[in-house]
Amino acid sequence: MTVPASGDAKKHRSIRSYVRRSGRLTDGQARALETHWARFGIEPNNKLLDYQQLFEREAPTIVEIGFGMGQSLAEMAQQRPEHNFIGIEVHQPGVGSLLCQVKELGLDNIRVITADAVEVMTNIIGHDSLDGVYLFFPDPWHKKRHHKRRIVQPAFVDMIVQRIKPGGLFHMATDWENYAEHMLEVAEDNERLENLAGKGNFNPDAGNRVETKFERRGLRLGHGIWDLIFVRKN
Repeated sequence: MTVPASGDAKKHRSIRSYVRRSGRLTDGQARALETHWARFGIEPNNKLLDYQQLFEREAPTIVEIGFGMGQSLAEMAQQRPEHNFIGIEVHQPGVGSLLCQVKELGLDNIRVITADAVEVMTNIIGHDSLDGVYLFFPDPWHKKRHHKRRIVQPAFVDMIVQRIKPGGLFHMATDWENYAEHMLEVAEDNERLENLAGKGNFNPDAGNRVETKFERRGLRLGHGIWDLIFVRKN
């Protein structure tokens, strides 16, 4: 379900920022994929998404990159029915889990893409089209020799900013202090982003973000939680 990489995507994809896990699908996840993908799944075809056509309405649209098992994304969509949500995740059990929740909760404001996020953002998400992009608890690649694999890099942030409308939000969160500092430095170096907490600061609360599985695990391990919320300047 991947799309060919354009020139922009190729320069990001020389080093993968994630490991494609091959966890076993439960029977319920497999049934959800088989039964509900046609309604809620998006097959990238190198054409820009038409959100009004996709959701059959006009509403603010948010992309979440890497939603894991989907609990927090489903909860956000339930709490904010006035928003459209597009979730991107390469882990099939996570996609199946989210589709189970979508049907159980009767949600119609979520669509799902199973493909590399950089290729998706580059090829089918239009410039100045999103009201926000969420990146919650990405792989921290905590060993120093692996820091180059972190998804938050200057070129990635610039690509994200191009796709957010002026006034739209780029919200990141992590439970690794070193990664938080890296995220802060990279985002503040982008001249089109403004830190809502003030330069050099982390956001004092999670904003509209709901607690995630990875956040709960980090808290159990004694980690701090750092939220970074940036707005695209006009």
